[in-house]
Amino acid sequence: MKMTRHNGRSGKNGTYNPKHNDRRFNLENSEHIDAERARKNIYWDIFNGYRSFADMDKETELADTFEDVEQLYYSHFYRDFVEGQNGRNEKNRHSERNRSADDIRKNKKTCPEESLFQLGTMDDHASPEVLLQVALEFMDAFEKRFGSHIHILDWALHLDESTPHIHERHVFDCENKYGELCPQQEKALEALGFDLPEPDKKAGRYNNRKMVFDSACRAMMFDIAKSHGLNLDEEPEYGGCKYLEKQDYILMKQKEKISKRDLTIEQQGEKISDQVKTLLVQNAEIKENAGQIREQTEKLEELSLKVEDVETLIQDVSEAAYDKAVEVVTEKVRVQTQQEDIAAVADYQKKLNLPDAKVNSKVLPTVNRVLDNVQSILKNAAKQMQKKISTALKAPENRNNGVEQVKEKARESIYDALKRGKIKADQQNEERRARQSGRQTRKKNMEI
Repeated sequence: MKMTRHNGRSGKNGTYNPKHNDRRFNLENSEHIDAERARKNIYWDIFNGYRSFADMDKETELADTFEDVEQLYYSHFYRDFVEGQNGRNEKNRHSERNRSADDIRKNKKTCPEESLFQLGTMDDHASPEVLLQVALEFMDAFEKRFGSHIHILDWALHLDESTPHIHERHVFDCENKYGELCPQQEKALEALGFDLPEPDKKAGRYNNRKMVFDSACRAMMFDIAKSHGLNLDEEPEYGGCKYLEKQDYILMKQKEKISKRDLTIEQQGEKISDQVKTLLVQNAEIKENAGQIREQTEKLEELSLKVEDVETLIQDVSEAAYDKAVEVVTEKVRVQTQQEDIAAVADYQKKLNLPDAKVNSKVLPTVNRVLDNVQSILKNAAKQMQKKISTALKAPENRNNGVEQVKEKARESIYDALKRGKIKADQQNEERRARQSGRQTRKKNMEI
């Protein structure tokens, strides 16, 4: 026995009209409907609950027909969204985009989705009682599992056609970014935790959450039908068969493509296997040299300085060198200046004390004392000058500039030394590789 759960929103005449479901038209004009048996049909909607054919003529406080039920539901639950979106349209000067709740109800993207339930065919089908029981259990499980974002609006059990079946209509909704509840299928399914069939690919007609959702619903209904002892054919068909789940067919075709792709991959795998064998042989030769290369690398790592270590070394050396240079230079300036000035005064004093200098003997002692004082003054002045020069050279600005100049010279010297060392190491490595290559060539020749 085949099971059908077919879904849709619109056909060649537009969105599906719920009037067909609650039989709100002249049954005498429909040849495929038995008006007498229509009296046994059962109807249910979200506002009125269960109703029979006799109840359909009774007026209700909320909604008389399925169409009235859906209009009331849309106008009540999606009013905030409609008003909010219209307000945003007017703010953006696009009031021509404004829509009513009924416009949304009739739009093929936001209208209710209709599902057809059927167990069997015209020649072999389950009894209406079993069909109804299976459908009620399914809808109860459906409401418990998905009721936070999918709402059953109405359904009808038709016993007036060739095969008993049920039409059920539901709507998907979820809050938008403005916090307004509105009909949106993919967002609702995402909120319910459904992923794409192929998450790593772009969403589209053949890769969407609705496919996964429909498969889950079909599996639920199969399980419930089996619990009632029904033996169902689970293999979907497409083409000439009218009892078909379209998304199941799509999934089946995708499996066929995957099987063909797997066969191609297997053939490619054999070629890759041959290539891998070749690479393994080459890898064995490479491993022979790995030990020596590793030893050389370890030696180079021991002898090499990291760039940041070199910079730290340069900084430390440059600061110490500058401070020492300041100390030496200022001392040298002091000594040089002091010696030259004192020597000049002493020489002049010596000349004054010569016999032929013709200096008054009474004045000479005084002159000598003055010149002695001058030498003392020069010595003190040299020390003061040394302090001033040292202070000026050690001032932060001058010291930083001086250290940077020293660093540049030191960096050039150190990196030149490292560069020369690297060139030498490269030459040694090249010579080693040449020797190793020669040994391998001789070894192969011997094997041949």
